[in-house]
Amino acid sequence: GNQKDTETILDDCMTKCKEYENLFSRTITESDISRINDVAPEYVTVSDDTILLLQQALSYCQLTNGLLDITIAPVKDLWNFATPEKGHIPDGESIAIQLAHVNYKNVEIDQNKVRLKDAHAALDVGFIAKGYIADRLKEYMIAEGVTSGIINLGGNVLTIGNKDGQDFKVGIQKPFADTGTTLVSVASNDSSVVTSGIYERFFSLDKKIYHHILNPSTGYPVENELLSVTILSKDSTTGDALSTSCLLLGLEKGKELIESLDGVEAVFITKDYNVIETTNGNSSTHIRKAAPMVLGTAFINAMAELLPHILPESIMLAKMLYNPALLHINLPCW
Repeated sequence: GNQKDTETILDDCMTKCKEYENLFSRTITESDISRINDVAPEYVTVSDDTILLLQQALSYCQLTNGLLDITIAPVKDLWNFATPEKGHIPDGESIAIQLAHVNYKNVEIDQNKVRLKDAHAALDVGFIAKGYIADRLKEYMIAEGVTSGIINLGGNVLTIGNKDGQDFKVGIQKPFADTGTTLVSVASNDSSVVTSGIYERFFSLDKKIYHHILNPSTGYPVENELLSVTILSKDSTTGDALSTSCLLLGLEKGKELIESLDGVEAVFITKDYNVIETTNGNSSTHIRKAAPMVLGTAFINAMAELLPHILPESIMLAKMLYNPALLHINLPCW
């Protein structure tokens, strides 16, 4: 009986989240990402996790021909999405100046050393970090003997096994509605459900919405028919990167991308609240449209409010004293 109890495992997960945040957050001065940004174009020695995260991020930058770009940080900072009440539209000249430094090909990795070739470039791993962390937490929980559980990192839901032989039901947030309002739900069995949406961080000016999904070729929020994209996949890193990719690509090209990949499905929500699913006959995810949500994000959010265990950086954990292990963490927006 060396197995840890659920409480200890969840505490360990909280500690791991803090460790990953201290590696990946560019708002933390001593993080690996901040150190790379600060000393560019010099090399910095970083952790194995940071190398793996950057390699995976760069592979998606390549897959989308730079529509996803890990060096978007200087442009993102002009918009101030982190504090929407201070959000403003940058002038075109400022955007053009910073856009000149956005190019993922400026990232060089040599074993455990990383550098940005452009001294004015800066990394932002926001489109993939939560997925990477969720996958590492799941690996840890499985290694500790957890056979049933939900990891919810706010937009990234990852399930371990199922619940008493039944699929978990995961709700997809209705864009711009109160948190926990579900438009549709999906079934998840030992798999990942990740949603990215333009409603997550935005500000309004003159009745127009400016959101945080920026097109790296223009420096402005991408404009198409989509409000959100949910990716159903085996792992959360894939889901995180692809959900943002599809939001940038738009409905038709996004569908094309997903249908060209094995083991991945997508649910698109358009601006008129139509729900459009991909049809991958060869999908190995075994995820299907589910009956109304039984145990999904609304339930988890409610439990998190009832049983909060507040830690610094607004990381929250709802501790459940029964199986399945239920981990709910709100990671800061990087």
